[in-house]
This record gives sequence, C-alpha cells and structure tokens, in this order.
Amino acid sequence: MQKELDNDGKRKYYLKRFFEWLLYLIGYTLVFLVVSLFFKTFYIDSSYYGLYGFLAVMIISILNKTIKPILVTLTIPITGLTLGLFYPCINLFILKLTDWILGSHFNLENIWIAFLIAILLSIFNIIVEKILIDPILRMVKHE
Repeated sequence: MQKELDNDGKRKYYLKRFFEWLLYLIGYTLVFLVVSLFFKTFYIDSSYYGLYGFLAVMIISILNKTIKPILVTLTIPITGLTLGLFYPCINLFILKLTDWILGSHFNLENIWIAFLIAILLSIFNIIVEKILIDPILRMVKHE
C-alpha cells in the first residue's frame, strides 16, 4: 500500500514538473513569435510559423541546459571584465546555433539586430514569467 502511494506521489510530482516545463515553453514561444514580428532580419518559416517557433524554443531550451553552462564557465573572466555585458553575447551564440540547426526555417541575418533580439527575448521572457507563468503556477500549486 505504501509503495503505491509513493508511486502516485512521484507521478504527481513528474506531472507537475512536466506541466511547468510545458507552460514555460509555450510562454517563451509566444514571446519568440511576437519578437520575430518586430524585425525583418529575424525570420521564422511562415509555412508552419508556430511549429518552427516552438521547435526553436525547444532547441534553445536544450542548448541553455547543456552548452550554455559550459560557455558561462569558460567566459567568466570576460564577463567579469565587461561587468556582465558579455553575457548577452552568449545568448546571441545560442540563437545563432539554433539558426544553424534549423537551417532555412529560422534565420537571423544581421548580427547587431540578433544581439538586440537576444536582449529583448531575455527582457520579455522575464516579464512573461512574472506576469503570466508564475501566477498560473501558484494557482496550480494551491489546488
């Protein structure tokens, strides 16, 4: 009986974690698609606009969990010397790597606009997280 309760608790925990992960991906995808509308040099394939936006966000999420910590560790001296101003360059590298992975379905043409996009994505993701995602997660945790 106790083992069944433990398994049920684990299932609920993993289901909540999956819901949280999916909610973040959907929120970030919306931000990604909205920011892409502002710039002509930031192209997402319009044949399946939402799908390629979601794929790009998934790839960015995977790269942020795998490659970004290594890059942050390797660039600590540069980031420290520039008082943190180098950190958006790491985000830019992740965006350009996503551009390379998705090929013709996702394109960042101008490096300076891509730098601006990396900064805007970070700012808008924080705003969406505080305004939309956190209240939904608090509501779900209370139930």
